[in-house]
Amino acid sequence: MTLISQQLEEAETARAPRRRSNGIAAKPYPLWFHIPAGVFFLVLFLVPTGASFYFSLTRWTLFDVEFIGFDNFVQFFREPALVQGFVNTFIYAFVTSGAKVVLGLLLAVLLTSQIVGRGFLRSTIFFPVLVSTIGVGVTFKVLLDPFDGLVNQTLALVGIQGPGWLTDPNLALLSVAFVDIWKGVGLATLIYIAGIVAIPQEYFEAARVDGATAWDNFWQIILPLARPATVTVIILSLIGGLRSFDLIWTMTRGGPGFTSDVIASVIYKQYQAGFFGLSTAGNVILFVVVAAIIVPLSFWLNRKGSDA
Repeated sequence: MTLISQQLEEAETARAPRRRSNGIAAKPYPLWFHIPAGVFFLVLFLVPTGASFYFSLTRWTLFDVEFIGFDNFVQFFREPALVQGFVNTFIYAFVTSGAKVVLGLLLAVLLTSQIVGRGFLRSTIFFPVLVSTIGVGVTFKVLLDPFDGLVNQTLALVGIQGPGWLTDPNLALLSVAFVDIWKGVGLATLIYIAGIVAIPQEYFEAARVDGATAWDNFWQIILPLARPATVTVIILSLIGGLRSFDLIWTMTRGGPGFTSDVIASVIYKQYQAGFFGLSTAGNVILFVVVAAIIVPLSFWLNRKGSDA
């Protein structure tokens, strides 16, 4: 016992942070180790962000810059099409992130149970995550074609007239959101699977002794103990939804009209039209919106989890 105690004490001593003679814990790495990361952060994030804030207050081209104050922001919120894109961004982000959280959790519970072909099903669900977003957009644009698309042709076989998935103003944005959910739910499922597998089996064994049902296991064990996975899925999917561009641009280009435009596609259209200052203001607005939602939400979710 003495030898074991001594080994444990030595292990604890090795893991404990080294301290200087004045009692202050020594840092594991010298300060200059952080310089390369700091340089990259400064050059690739802080400088471009500061430049974006400045140019959003100007009317600029490659050869001329004119300071106009907040006129770009005022014009942004005066244009109905730009405001529509702003609203669509929130609708798209909340629909896709909410669906990924719910479906990802349910699929993870299914794929961590004792079912036949569990490994194959996990691979199948995760496969869309690996496919190019542009490729997915082009494929579903063909499948959802109102006249020659496979989806409407299949519905016609059973006597149902398929709608214009990407041409109906009331369906275009939700149709793209459905494709986004199909592509991204695999990542949410994988995160949830990791969270559920990490739960100690002793909890489930104790619940089995107490006669708990499958619903009790889900509600009393899986849901609360998989909370870190839930927080991760919410944050990642919400950021992705607010910044979404490539799938929407590939499938609808913001149409019909402006009904499926989001902030990112509006910004791109302004760049194409040569309104560089206005588009830069849109970038700043997008940055502020994402930060204003994600930072407090992340703080609140993590704080609530630690309090629980």
